[in-house]
Amino acid sequence: MKYLERRVIHGILLLIGVSVLCFLFSDLAPGSFFDEMKLNPQISSETVAALRSQYGLDKPLPVRYARWVESVLGGEWGYSFAYNSSVRSLLVVRARNTLLLTTLATLFSWLVAVPLGVWISNHPGKWYDRLSMGGTSLLLSVPELVLVFGLLYFAIRTHALPVGGMTSVGFDQLGLWGKTIDLVTHLIVPVTTLVLASLPVLVRHVRASMVEVLKLPFIQAARGHGIGPARLLFRYALPAAGNPLISLFGLSVAGLLSGSLLVEVITGWPGIGPLLLEASMSRDLYVVVGAVMSSTLFMVFGSLLADVMLVVVDPRIRVE
Repeated sequence: MKYLERRVIHGILLLIGVSVLCFLFSDLAPGSFFDEMKLNPQISSETVAALRSQYGLDKPLPVRYARWVESVLGGEWGYSFAYNSSVRSLLVVRARNTLLLTTLATLFSWLVAVPLGVWISNHPGKWYDRLSMGGTSLLLSVPELVLVFGLLYFAIRTHALPVGGMTSVGFDQLGLWGKTIDLVTHLIVPVTTLVLASLPVLVRHVRASMVEVLKLPFIQAARGHGIGPARLLFRYALPAAGNPLISLFGLSVAGLLSGSLLVEVITGWPGIGPLLLEASMSRDLYVVVGAVMSSTLFMVFGSLLADVMLVVVDPRIRVE
């Protein structure tokens, strides 16, 4: 518990640091949400000054940050200038959509990477090992932007998949099964992009960890006792190689989350990414801070989940 408490404290400190930097960088950026109103002759300068005072933008940075912290503790996460509503109400739906996309991409990435990495690690130097390493090297060299545009081009040319958004027109009129199929087809392009972007790193790490473990004496002894290849790999070798892979799991969640923001903008997926871009363009300060904090919170949660798994799997950490 002390280990987990220490990791939770580290996560809280990280969230505080990110929030402070968000406010600092937003304050250093030129302009504000209400500056464009000054160009409108129908809006007087007194009205603009009153709006700035109403939202507290005329106060010093420490005062604004303290008010935002108070708003976070109250569950509102600040107030959006553009939407005229609390940031929490905007983030709840968007964060749920981003979490759905990231969770599915993480699940499919590991479901493919672990069996593939374990299999090729047992046959190093074979033609399929070289083919896998060549394929992962190729995917590593292709930017995520190219992957998503390539998949979108394929979907548009073949009309095999819907492009843009999360649902089709008339979604509310569909039955339960129809809604499920419609949602799944809209998920294929963004999820496939994220899986292809993260798969090379995962496969290479799984293979490298397994190759090191397969050289250990206890594996050779298990082979000598006639244990079958599948049981040897997944029952004995994979748990022994699990520690670095579990740590990699937390990093992969953070990587998929950061990548999903760009993919969401390009594919029109209604997640945190488009909201963050829109708020940044309009200088909607508290929405920007809330979106960044939501992404950081997901990253901290992924890292904490990996730490919990390490404590459960590795008795040495529990002893320490």
